[in-house]
Order: sequence, then structure tokens, then C-alpha cells
Amino acid sequence: MMGEVLKNRYEFVLYFDVENGNPNGDPDAGNMPRIDPQTGYGLVSDVSIKRKVRNYVQFSKEDEDGFDIYVSEGAVLNNKQKEAYEANDLKTKDNKDDKLTAQSYMCRRFFDVRAFGAVMDTGDFKCGQVRGPIQLCFSRSENVILQQEVTITRMASTTEKENASENRTMGRKYLVPYGLYRLEGFVSAKFAQKTGFTQEDLDLFFESLRLMFDQDRSASRGKMSARKLYVFKHESELGNAPAATLFDLIEAKLINPSEPPRSFKHYELTVDKGSVPEGVQLIEML
Repeated sequence: MMGEVLKNRYEFVLYFDVENGNPNGDPDAGNMPRIDPQTGYGLVSDVSIKRKVRNYVQFSKEDEDGFDIYVSEGAVLNNKQKEAYEANDLKTKDNKDDKLTAQSYMCRRFFDVRAFGAVMDTGDFKCGQVRGPIQLCFSRSENVILQQEVTITRMASTTEKENASENRTMGRKYLVPYGLYRLEGFVSAKFAQKTGFTQEDLDLFFESLRLMFDQDRSASRGKMSARKLYVFKHESELGNAPAATLFDLIEAKLINPSEPPRSFKHYELTVDKGSVPEGVQLIEML
């Protein structure tokens, strides 16, 4: 890996929305859009966002050294850990030094290990556990969402028997007519130094947040778009202000609370730039 290891702490806020789609289905609820059952607010898991980031990096950095993806579709993770032992000619599987050597290889080769961390202590070729510098919260909608169920039919038939019948295959789709979601995240310079996460890696991560939905289209997800990305950069490694103080500076409010939102234009985003603490820079990336 080339580039200087990250030396500044960061926090960020991403606003994204969905129109007539399911941003993150819940398998425990028949793949209905995830919600907080107490409030009715929509949720999108951190795992869902990480998947989109991984896919974007895989598309944009295809065949470039240092940007492979560890948790990729259909991957056998223990086989990738075995490659770390083979590449470094490591013979012992329970030696601490060999495990650290293999772990360093995994961090250099795989972007998502460097960024998000990974549990790689399974199987015969253990590479330890890595805590990544980037941590994401669950995204939460700004207002109560409507879980809508839509019935669909298929005009084509699977079998001759079905074709002879007047009945057609029925199905269901679940969607949110509109929802504006807020994602909050953290970037630790200290953990970046442990995994070798660089400024180039961070720039790629922020690029993926801005563009990931354009590479993740599907009929079930409807129209999903990144709307605003605010980044707080600290002057120091440990930070110059609490993350909660910074997050509180950014708010999204409905312009007309008496009507259900159906567009990003129905919201007003406010940023209290005058209250940004000393030693912190607010960067609007989208």
C-alpha cells in the first residue's frame, strides 16, 4: 500500500433517501422495510451500507493491488486467510508471530479489512481479529415511514399446467413511498494506524458514500440517492470535540409537518456553522 496513514479523527453525517423502494428488508419480518417498532421510524443496518461500499470499491478499483474485498459475494473466507499464509510462506498455524504476519498481509491486501475490520480467527489459518477505523451506526429515517405492500402478477407461466389455468402467479413487493435517512459514522486515526488505513483509502470511502447507490440499482430498492454528506475533520488524532456535539449541529426538518414527505424538497437542512468547535473543520462533500 502506498500513501500516508491517516492522522486525523473524523466524523460524518450522510443523508440519503428512497422513493418507492425497500432500502433494507428485514428477513425476520418477511423482508418488510426495517422499522423501529416503538416509533415507526425506518432503519437501515450498518451491514447494508458496508455492502454497498464494498461493491463500489470492487467496481472502481478492479484489479488494483490493495483494494481486494474480503467479504465478497460467494467468498470462502477461510480460503482467503489461507492465501495469507501461503503468500508469506508461513508454516505454523498457532504461532503468534505468524498470525500477526498473516494479519498484516490481510490489511494490506483487502480494503474492507483495513477500513471496517474483520474477525479472521476461524478455521486452520487464523489471522486474528482486526477493529477497523470506520464504524457506522444504523441509519434512521427523519420521520415515521409507511410500510406499503403491493401485490403483483406474472403473465408468463412456469409450467404447461399453470399456462392452461386462468390463474396467474401472484407475488408481493414491499416499499416505502418516501423516506429520508440519516447515517452517522466515525473514523479513528488510532485504529487507522493499526490497519494501515490511508488518506487515499478515506477519500475512496467518502467517494463511495456519494456514488454507491448509482451502482446498486434494483427494482426492489426503488430510487435511492445520496443527498448530503457532511464531514467533520479534527486537527488531532484523538479529536478536538465530542462527536455528539458535532452531530447536533446538523438537523433536517419538514417544511410542512402537516403533510407526509414525498420528496427531498419537503425538507430543510440546517447547519449551525457558527458553533463548530475550535480545532474542527466542517467539510460539505455533497
